[in-house]
Amino acid sequence: MNLRPSENLSESQVRSGLKSIIFDGMFAEAMIALTGGTFLVAMALQMGASNFQLGILASMPMFCSIAQLFSIYLVKKYNNRRAVTVMSNIVGRLPLFVVAVIPFIFPAGTSVTVLIFSLFFHYFLGSVAGPAWNSWMKDLIPAKELGTYFSHRGRLTQILNVSLSILLALSIDFVKVQFPEHELMVYAGMFFVAGIFGMLGVWALSRTPEPKPEMINQNVFKLLSKPLQDKNFRSLLVFNSAWAFALNIATPFFSVYMMKTMGLPISYIIALGIVGQVSSILSIKMWGRYSDRFSNKTIIHISAPIYVACIIAWAFTGGIGIPLLVVINILSGFSTAGINLALNNIGFKLAPKNEAIAFLTAKNMLVALASAVAPVIGGLMADFFAANQFVWNIEWNGSAGSTVLNIIDLKGWNFFFIIGGLLAFSSLRLLNNVKEDGEVQKKRVVVYMRSKLRRTIRREAKRTFTYPQMRLAAIGQKVRLFFL
Repeated sequence: MNLRPSENLSESQVRSGLKSIIFDGMFAEAMIALTGGTFLVAMALQMGASNFQLGILASMPMFCSIAQLFSIYLVKKYNNRRAVTVMSNIVGRLPLFVVAVIPFIFPAGTSVTVLIFSLFFHYFLGSVAGPAWNSWMKDLIPAKELGTYFSHRGRLTQILNVSLSILLALSIDFVKVQFPEHELMVYAGMFFVAGIFGMLGVWALSRTPEPKPEMINQNVFKLLSKPLQDKNFRSLLVFNSAWAFALNIATPFFSVYMMKTMGLPISYIIALGIVGQVSSILSIKMWGRYSDRFSNKTIIHISAPIYVACIIAWAFTGGIGIPLLVVINILSGFSTAGINLALNNIGFKLAPKNEAIAFLTAKNMLVALASAVAPVIGGLMADFFAANQFVWNIEWNGSAGSTVLNIIDLKGWNFFFIIGGLLAFSSLRLLNNVKEDGEVQKKRVVVYMRSKLRRTIRREAKRTFTYPQMRLAAIGQKVRLFFL
């Protein structure tokens, strides 16, 4: 396996590499879908995990982000990002096979400990691979195609995630009903299959060419200090960290709120999550096109306020229920597709080519730290607001008696979601300090989007008037294609 970088890459080599990265993304997404989220929690519970152990599993990916420092050291020493990425992923994905045999080898008393220990190495070495991969992609993918390429890749991986999640959820529900004694074995099998997918992803990475980078001669910590010295990138770090902190104050508790306060079954919660993912899939190509045509800042200015409104809207779901939750998830999926794509692309765009690994690592580590601290503070806030209430009434006393108009009644989670939304909205002001080449005013892009949609509808309406039976369905199809 030849992992050495190339001095010069032809156009055909670059295009072949971009295809390999698509396959790597698909295999990695399958691995994540099989081993993360609800399925990991369910497996740990089957093994008898305590709440504290569940908390360790949840925080471990963010805690292991410190390993990104080691990645910079390895790239500096060997000047080979592909080798660092491939070898770290090979070793880091082997523990998935260890998890697959836990129910057959380890006794119940130690199985959760082995699970945590195995996944620690999995996440740690995955974090080592991350910065090297980011720097590698920065040099491989043409800058003018970043938005389009990553939106296409993200769309494919999200479709795969949704499809696998549905299939796995239905399969596990079937096993729970028909063969409950084998449920843990099913989870073990999922980890084994995930390990195979993970190795297929490594194979795809090994076939992806790497442009030879310039040697890193500076001290690792001195190199990491450079993003803080760059005024514009420092502004991006401040905004991205503040935004991540504000979001993670409230968003991790949406599922808890739906289960405990609204009393929704898990199947409903999974279905609502899929609604959001489908909305994201249908819109991400549109955001990628606009990201390349206009600017990433503009995309954030348009999509972020929509998501902030969705966070605040959670405070009013108690009275309206499922219909409002469906609307919230549709708009959340639509807006987060644009936000995540733009935040990823702007980091790639602003990072200097020869020092991209240090700049992107600093960004990822600060965002991970903010994302890890926020839920802890959010949990403390939730406990406080659970015992407090804010009520604002207008009372009218007349001859016929008293009339009370309830303006605001905030308690528990409702209070919490509004504060989270306001913090997120406040953090958007920090985006104004970030400068990006090719910035376009938000109003111009919104006017462009509206006018294009309006022209599409008018054109199709005119054709429909001439060919009513043939063209009636075409209006909806064209509008859908506008977003695709």
